[in-house]
Amino acid sequence: MFNEFRSRKVASKSNVLTLDRPIDMPTKSKATPDPVDVDLQAHLELKSRLHGELLDRLNLSVIDKVERSELKRQIASLVTGLIEAENLHMRSEAFTALVDELIHEVMGLGPLEPLLEDPTINDILVNSFDQVYVERFGLLELSTVRFRDERHLLRIIDKIVSKVGRRIDESQPWVDARLEDGSRVNAIIRPCSVDGPALSIRKFSRNPLTIKKLVDQNSMNDQAAKLLAALVEARLNILISGGTGTGKTTMLNAVSSFIDGNQRIVTIEDAAELQLQQSHVVRLETRPPNAEGQGVITQRDLVRNALRMRPDRIIVGEVRGSECFDMLQAMNTGHDGSMTTVHANSARDSLSRVEQMVTMLGTDLPMKTIRSQIASAIQIVLQLSRLSDGSRRVVSISEITGMEDDTITMQDIFVFKRRGKSEDGQILGEFLPTGIRPKCFDQLVAAGVNVDTNMFIRGAMSL
Repeated sequence: MFNEFRSRKVASKSNVLTLDRPIDMPTKSKATPDPVDVDLQAHLELKSRLHGELLDRLNLSVIDKVERSELKRQIASLVTGLIEAENLHMRSEAFTALVDELIHEVMGLGPLEPLLEDPTINDILVNSFDQVYVERFGLLELSTVRFRDERHLLRIIDKIVSKVGRRIDESQPWVDARLEDGSRVNAIIRPCSVDGPALSIRKFSRNPLTIKKLVDQNSMNDQAAKLLAALVEARLNILISGGTGTGKTTMLNAVSSFIDGNQRIVTIEDAAELQLQQSHVVRLETRPPNAEGQGVITQRDLVRNALRMRPDRIIVGEVRGSECFDMLQAMNTGHDGSMTTVHANSARDSLSRVEQMVTMLGTDLPMKTIRSQIASAIQIVLQLSRLSDGSRRVVSISEITGMEDDTITMQDIFVFKRRGKSEDGQILGEFLPTGIRPKCFDQLVAAGVNVDTNMFIRGAMSL
């Protein structure tokens, strides 16, 4: 069933522990001490010693083939002997927790595993080995999770980045990566990080947020959701804009669910994290330079290559640089219904950001030409914001209507109207139509999309 162990075979072929050397621990004394509560540092040191012993005895080449329950049984057996050798008594719940932590160290990401498994946590922010913050429901709080030292944290970071074929060292002290579930990871180490390694993880829900869930969470209303479905079905190009942590990728995932499953979708990202529900999807990911500084593949390279892959729609996870020009070209040359995201604080600012990124090409394109390209390529701007109470909301759905002289013209179709703040700090407001029927309405009708004109009625809203 398994290969031969490093030193000698053990009796059971299902055993992943080797016993090629004696346990280097103090001899157990005859006196039985009272149960002790080990403080945090002592607990971390004990776990580190046990982890080292486990690594010496585990046959790592077959560990992935062993069931978790069997692995846990064997680790528990060895840990029992090691703890007895240290003359320690532990409560059963503390012992079980210690075994679980050791399994996390061997099989997973150590102290981060409980945080990754907690569905209420959205972000994990490791400022240093002894300071870990988490975000719950949009608000930050200090967690009790600690790493033993910088080496421990560095080992976990290296474990993450090596799985996706990336590296982090003094010559490349920061890296973007992802976990197996698509969660976004950024790590930075010395010398760029003055206080030691820092790690940020933007978790992705195991059950991706749908438009219906976003409506239930008051991120938008039902009328706006129906409009977005119509816009996607009619193949309008959509730009999703917002600041850091506003939920741009989540919204992109949700909006993309309206794409017909028969269409060919090509996604382009720095670190693959989109979770599209369709089956006909080709996922492309950039590649950083190797140790010699060669072999880099940029988003612009992938956008240009995607044009040769017969895509029905191109989805760029986020435009950050000169690839924005190629994205606009794709939107203007038959790849209708494409989508992307951009960092900006307002719908108007998002157009300025796109304009600035096009100028990164270094060409002498007239500003009016660039703006004309933007106005003809992008039809809808979806603006997201993270409010002071931690909630993430769509604050406007705007339509680009064309050019007036050298200015791109746009109009709001839906906006979030703030009404104040409740006693418990919650932002009060409504997501309402402005009363303007979008210019693209005729395009929706021509595409055969059924749109209720009543959704655009302004009602009692006052601007």
